[in-house]
Amino acid sequence: MSFLDCSCISQTQVQSISIEDQYEDVSHQYLSGDLSASAPRKAAARDDMADLSADAAHYQLLLELGRGFNNLSQVCMARHVPSGRLVALKSTDLDQCTEDELLQLLNEVLLSRLFLHPNLLTSRLVFGRSCQLWVLTPLMSYGSADALLRTYFPDGMSESLIAYLLHGVLKALEYLHHMGYVHRGVKASHILLSGEGHVYLSGLHSLYSMVRDGKRVRTVFDMPQHSPALLPWLSPELLRQDLHGYGEKSDIYSLGIVVCELVSGRVPFQNMHPTQMLLQKLRGSHCCLLDVTPFPLGELGGLKVSRSGVDSGIGESVATGSLTRTATTERPQSPAPKNHSATLHNLVEVCLQPQPDRRPSASALLTHAFFRQVGLLISSYSLQNHFLLYF
Repeated sequence: MSFLDCSCISQTQVQSISIEDQYEDVSHQYLSGDLSASAPRKAAARDDMADLSADAAHYQLLLELGRGFNNLSQVCMARHVPSGRLVALKSTDLDQCTEDELLQLLNEVLLSRLFLHPNLLTSRLVFGRSCQLWVLTPLMSYGSADALLRTYFPDGMSESLIAYLLHGVLKALEYLHHMGYVHRGVKASHILLSGEGHVYLSGLHSLYSMVRDGKRVRTVFDMPQHSPALLPWLSPELLRQDLHGYGEKSDIYSLGIVVCELVSGRVPFQNMHPTQMLLQKLRGSHCCLLDVTPFPLGELGGLKVSRSGVDSGIGESVATGSLTRTATTERPQSPAPKNHSATLHNLVEVCLQPQPDRRPSASALLTHAFFRQVGLLISSYSLQNHFLLYF
C-alpha cells in the first residue's frame, strides 16, 4: 500500500515550486535528546533566512497565495532579487488594525524570537514598509493541510498521512506546552508542509502564556480574539468562559477536531449555532468519523467545509491552488462512510473528552498506538523520499 493511499490523486501529479534568522533559544537542551527530530533539524538549517535583507526594494511580489488575520494580511510568494530565493511574504496594513490586533501581531513577532523548534513556523525576518508590516518565512511548497484536503483529498486523507502530519504537530505542541504556552488555534489550515516533506505548525499570533508573576499556572481565562469561523476547533472549556478557565489540554481537543477534519474533509460543528455547538461539545458529542457518525447521511450534505484565509498566521492558504497544477474548488457534499482503524477511533475519543483532565498530554499522545504503527516510518528519513514520490 502506498503512503498516500488516495485514489483522488492517482491520475494527478502535484508539482511543487522548487525552493532553494537563526535565533538564540534557551530550549536547545530540551531538543537535544530528541532523536526523531534530527531530520527536521536539517530542514531548519536549510530554511535559514539570515542571508536575506530587510529592504523592501529587494523583493519582487509574484502572486497572492491567500489572505489571513481577519482578512487584514495578504500572503504572497515573493522573490528575493539579489539571491533569487523564493519566500512567503505576509504584509499587514497596520492602519487597518485595531489595538488588539496590533498587540497580536506584536505578540507573534516577539514569540518568534523566543521559539526555535523544527516543527514551528516562526517569523524569520520582520520589517516595515510605509504603513505595512512585512513578515517573511520559508515558502511552504505544498501549502496547508486544509489546501491539500480541498485540492487532492476531498474525501479525507489516508491514516498514514494523517499520522505523519499529526506527529509533527504534536512535537510542536509538546514544545510549546513545555515552554508554558497554549496555542489556541490548532486547525488544518495552520498545518503546513514544506517542499522537503517537513511538517510545520503556524498561527503563533493566537498563543497565550500560562506563566504569571514568574510562576506556571494550571489555567488561564483569556478569551482569544478569533473570528467566529474558528469556533468549531475550540474546546468546550474555552468556549464556556467560566471560572474554571482552560489550559494546555485545550489544544488537545482542537487536535481531535483536526483529526476529524483530515479524516473526512469536513469540520465537525461547522454549521451549528454557537450555543448549540457549545451544548454539543459539553455533552461529548462526537460528530467526527463518518463510519460512526451520529448524523443521518442525508444531513451530512449540510456540513460546511473549511475555508482558508479566515484567521490564519503566515502560512494559511499558501498553495491553495497557486502552487499546484490542478485543484477542485470545493470539497464534495455527500461523503460515503469509511472504515477506520480502532487506534484512530481511540485517538479521536481521548482527544475529544469533554473534561480536560481526562485528555492526554501532547507527550503522552506521541506514544499512542496510532503513531506507534507508523513510528518507524515517521522517524526515518527515507519516509520523506517515499512521501515526495506521490506529489
